[in-house]
Amino acid sequence: MWEVIKKYDKRWHILILALFIAVAVILFRNNGISEKEQAPMLTTERMLQEAEEKQKEEARPKMIVVDIKGAVVRPGVYEIKDTARVNDVVAIAGGFTKEADQTKVNLAAKVHDEMMIYVPARGETNVSSIDSPAISSSESNKVHINTASEEEILQLSGIGPAKAAAIIAYREEHGPFKKAEDLLNVTGIGEKTLEKIKEQIVVP
Repeated sequence: MWEVIKKYDKRWHILILALFIAVAVILFRNNGISEKEQAPMLTTERMLQEAEEKQKEEARPKMIVVDIKGAVVRPGVYEIKDTARVNDVVAIAGGFTKEADQTKVNLAAKVHDEMMIYVPARGETNVSSIDSPAISSSESNKVHINTASEEEILQLSGIGPAKAAAIIAYREEHGPFKKAEDLLNVTGIGEKTLEKIKEQIVVP
């Protein structure tokens, strides 16, 4: 009788040991899977973090250089944030002189790198009446595509309300045009349209 009890007792211990091993194997496998699942989660989280940091970096104002001439107290080259307006440049140049014709300057226009702002004096005849911050006598009859209003853009050959609105929307989203060919990126502007207006516009 004692031998039978010992026999069953031994089997019971073996069963418990087997169950323990099975549980250990299951836990080990589960841990391995969770680590594998965590890896792509961590990678995705890192990518989102980097994208957010890049977006913040792009949104952060950058310093640009502009040149202001004409009827201001201190004409010259100034460094200013790319979020500034012509009004801000006039302010750091000491403001307008008494002779300045402020009606010829678009103070609300956004500035861009290497921009030249000319403030004419009252009575100057070599300056266009177009509300543009940078005008020279050779450009007096042209449209400054980076600062022109929709009405001014409509003066260009082959440009209707839809194309004029598209030009303004594009420059507001992507910044100023750097060359005439950049207009080809605007919806509705093709090679033929660009050829018509190329000599009618000024692209700083």
